[in-house]
Amino acid sequence: MYPLTINSTKQIKTKLYIILTFCLFLFTCCNKETYRFEIQEDGGFLQSGPVSIEIKDLEDKNLEKLTLIQNGKSVRFQIKDDKVWFVHNPENGNLYSIEEASNKTVDAKALDTQKKDGSLQLIADKKPLLSYRYEMTYPPVGVDSIFKKSGYIHPILTPKGDTLTRIQPHDHYHHYGLWGPWTHTRIDTMRVDFWNLGEGMGTVLFKEFKNTVSGNVFSSFTAEQEHIDFKTKGSPQVALNEDLTINLWDLGLTDRYMFDYTTSFSSPLENGILFEAYRYGGGIGLRFNERWKADNCTVLTSEGNDRLTADGTNARWCIVSGVSSDGQGTNGILFMSHPENRMHPEPMRIWPIDANEGRGDMFFEFCPIRHEQWKIEPNREYELNYRMVVFDGELSAEEAEAYWQAFAKFPEAKRIEN
Repeated sequence: MYPLTINSTKQIKTKLYIILTFCLFLFTCCNKETYRFEIQEDGGFLQSGPVSIEIKDLEDKNLEKLTLIQNGKSVRFQIKDDKVWFVHNPENGNLYSIEEASNKTVDAKALDTQKKDGSLQLIADKKPLLSYRYEMTYPPVGVDSIFKKSGYIHPILTPKGDTLTRIQPHDHYHHYGLWGPWTHTRIDTMRVDFWNLGEGMGTVLFKEFKNTVSGNVFSSFTAEQEHIDFKTKGSPQVALNEDLTINLWDLGLTDRYMFDYTTSFSSPLENGILFEAYRYGGGIGLRFNERWKADNCTVLTSEGNDRLTADGTNARWCIVSGVSSDGQGTNGILFMSHPENRMHPEPMRIWPIDANEGRGDMFFEFCPIRHEQWKIEPNREYELNYRMVVFDGELSAEEAEAYWQAFAKFPEAKRIEN
């Protein structure tokens, strides 16, 4: 038997150290608490969409070191309002886990906000996708300044960069991209129109930002807007106070993104305000880019109506699409109305195919007062929620229904016990 040398003793100690370290690693892995959960699809959630879980469900985990895993791959997440938000992609499975990672690095914010030239841009991967105009926009030289406006969304860009919205068209200088003023309203015995600016009765203007948010999953803002009645004797008065919230979601796709449009409003007037039934007003209205005409733009609603038959009908969702700017493809927007909205499935205003001197320009609106008036009681909160998917290429009716189903019933994350 050979005696142990100094070198051989060191080698034994080194091997023992390696074995002990490996055992400690296995022990730690086996005893590491992992929060596991499953997305409940409820019979057909087949499209990517936002999901959240409560932070309180994560017990005592270090939020700064959390890692979200789906099918072995890391998933972006964002913490806001005591919730962990992420976009669920069903193609990668329904099972998730959350655990602490000691060597986690801080991700750069993929979605951001930026003020530029009087507009607040919502940006994904350094590309502006939509902008909210907070400074005043004046009409072209020679046009009455009564058509000036702030508080609207323009431009809305497709992922490839095509502009889908339009402002101040020569036939309707009061049209501003995506916006939602009320048209035939009544304050006591007086009629006030916040939509048709040329009549000088009223307008809707930006007041201030309540917040802006940037992160890895969504960017957002909430803007306070005032619906101003110019017909009041003495001086203008605020007839409605509105909070407009826009959330831009990264779907992890190169040809689509999603944003939510939530308007919350109340009237400070002693007797409130009446929204009279009319084919225009409130909800969301969008004047599309001038390249879309009768022969290159299509409409499809959840009830199967098209450009010829959709106006005045009700729908859960509506796809509006047309030729792309290069003439080589198509793009468009899927509009969705939430089930809790007034008059859902919601009435629509869609311009006739021979409108605008036969050109067939495209205008779309969800109009909750199209068929029935709506009394807004004083100092009571009201809310309307819409979701839009902006896309390049095609979007099928089956996909639209799946997107709406996920919007209508927020997907549930159910914990799986370890």
